[in-house]
Parts: sequence; C-alpha cells; structure tokens
Amino acid sequence: MITSLSQLDLDKKYTYADYLTWRLKERVELIMGKILEMSPAPSTRHQQILSLLASSLFHAKLPESCQIFLAPFDVRLYAPDENGVQTESVVQPDICLVCDQSKLDNKGCHGPPELMLEIISPSSERRDLQIKYKLYEKAGVPEYWVVNTVMKYIRVFTRNEQGIFEKSKEYNNQGLVKSATVPGFQVDLDALFPPGLFEEPEREYENS
Repeated sequence: MITSLSQLDLDKKYTYADYLTWRLKERVELIMGKILEMSPAPSTRHQQILSLLASSLFHAKLPESCQIFLAPFDVRLYAPDENGVQTESVVQPDICLVCDQSKLDNKGCHGPPELMLEIISPSSERRDLQIKYKLYEKAGVPEYWVVNTVMKYIRVFTRNEQGIFEKSKEYNNQGLVKSATVPGFQVDLDALFPPGLFEEPEREYENS
C-alpha cells in the first residue's frame, strides 16, 4: 500500500484508479497524470480570505440546485493530453460551485463545476495561472477566479464561444468584483483586502 509520497515516482504518469489506492499523509493533486504536492496547512491569510470569499458566495442568490464546496474536495476533470487522448485529472480547488447534481457522487465532483476559485501565493502562482489555468480551460470550466493574497488582486476568467478563457483584467482597486456567470456573486475588494491586513511577511506555501 502506498502511504507516503516518497514511494511514488514523481516523473511517472498515474491514473485516477492509482490515485484511489493511495493512502498518503501528504495532500496531492493529479494533473494530466502528474503528481503535484500540496501544502498540508495553508497560511492564516489564505484561510481568512477563503472564509470571506465563501461567505460572499453563500450570500449570493444561487439556484436551489447549486452547492458550494471547499477544499479538500476532489474534482475530476477530463481534458486532452499532448496526444489528444482524454485524460482524467483530480484537483482540489479552494472553492467550487456545482449546480449540476448529476456531477456529484461520493468521491466528489466529476466534470467541470460552474465556478472554480483558487487563492494563490508567490509559490503557487505558476501552478494556478499556468498549469491549472490550461487544465480548467481545456476541461470546460465556465468561470475561473484567481485571488492573489500578497499582491492583493483578483482575476476572473470566463470561456468565450470558442471555449477559450477571455483575458482578465486585474482587479486591485476599491469596489466590487462581479461574477460573469453566477448571478449575485460579487466580492467587495475593500472588505477582502482592507488596509493594514496581513502586513506581516507571509509563509510560503503551495495551495490547492
């Protein structure tokens, strides 16, 4: 039985079936067959901002079928690999919104949620703005939010008719950031990043 990340070859590609057999102490994601290790405990800044974002989403007027899930929660996504073969990935976004109940089972969500939201730090920026960005785009995620806890900005990516994420502006001033696809979901930047909040240096971590 695999109980430690040290027992796995990080250069090898694995499947979701492999993932289900692991009993790891570490938190990992499986992206296009490759293992990405996650931090066992995000920072205080990350968790406080997560709470504020989740609260804003809970207070939106969502359809009754919609459910909000916070990490750790497995989302299985399907996207073509470099050879065009559909590959299953398993990610744990900080927040996801699922409105299609047929996508939910006892193992999590299979297929793209209506909304995926990641809270990033400098150490996780490449993962969330490059690796996960490409995966979420190819897998058909309608809307993807990236929240930078250090630079204090939000980017909102939505798919166009060609299935490509539209380039997002960087929201870092005062005012509201509104969802393009989830009616009523908006975030007050003044409340999310108030002056003087978290001025101490943040511990580096790899988020979900």
